Amino acid sequence: MPAEWAPHERTIVSWPVRDGLWSSLRHDAEMAYGEVVMAIAQFEPCTVIARPGAGAERAAALCDPGGGATPYPVDIVELPLDDSWVRDNGPLYVFDDGRRVISAWRFNSWGGKYVPFDDDAALTLRWAVHRGESHVAVDAVLEGGSIHVDGEGSLVTTVQCLMHPNRNPALARVDLEALFAEHLGADTVLWLPHGLTDDDDTDGHVDNVAAFSEPGRLLLQGCDDRDEPDAMRLDMNRRTAERWRDARGVPLEAIEVPVLPFVEVGNMRRPVPYLNFYVLNDAVLVPVTGHEADDDILELLGEQFPGRDVIGLDVGTVLAWGGGGIHCITQQVPAV
Repeated sequence: MPAEWAPHERTIVSWPVRDGLWSSLRHDAEMAYGEVVMAIAQFEPCTVIARPGAGAERAAALCDPGGGATPYPVDIVELPLDDSWVRDNGPLYVFDDGRRVISAWRFNSWGGKYVPFDDDAALTLRWAVHRGESHVAVDAVLEGGSIHVDGEGSLVTTVQCLMHPNRNPALARVDLEALFAEHLGADTVLWLPHGLTDDDDTDGHVDNVAAFSEPGRLLLQGCDDRDEPDAMRLDMNRRTAERWRDARGVPLEAIEVPVLPFVEVGNMRRPVPYLNFYVLNDAVLVPVTGHEADDDILELLGEQFPGRDVIGLDVGTVLAWGGGGIHCITQQVPAV
């Protein structure tokens, strides 16, 4: 499985669907998704998957497909959807002897939390048919947001998520590691103990707390407020990472992103981790909220991704209401 920073053919985004999730913020969610799509299309093509009918019409109205407003095209593909987190139920691409193949894992809606999810569970195969691409079915549950890879055989995840009994209760760590080796080319796995405290939706996805920026270097979400429960948990992640060696046998360099913003939205207090960014061709899109640390963190991330524009998008608050961030609503298609 190539790293996220490897060249992309395009990015996939799924358009907001579930009314019960977005409630009164549905319009705000659509505006946020549209802003992310238009930002992506400044750097690479973007395909928006939308439910046929009204969903596709709204996506077309806000994303200007074929209108020429962006250097790269946006196209709308109509497929049945239940939800809009394509990172988790969309296709995971790998290379097998130079041939691009979809690794099609099972999706069970984060342990059956949101129903129905039949269409989301079928999305990867429907996408493969739409594209005429080969796929390999894997008989285990995995969401794309629960892993990050460095493209050279190292994979990071969290114990909190992948060892939760609502995913693969019959599988031990060693079983999952064997599947990662066989289907994703991961020679070694870093098991961080924790996701975020309030991440009840995904049971602690790693894309909220850690991301490789290059082989041998892992960015780790920190928390500067020692009164927050996340401060201790994220510090445990950092100490675990500092003791680890990657697939090359090299000690890992752990870089802390020290601030974890929180926002009040819809009578809820939600974290908005900077680590839920998305790396695309020549740019990094980062969720921001107007926090006083935004500029400093964008500068820090710019140092980690030299040669890429690091762009803060003020969509963090509304996406946090839905339970995710920019990384959660995007999925890369690597270039051949």
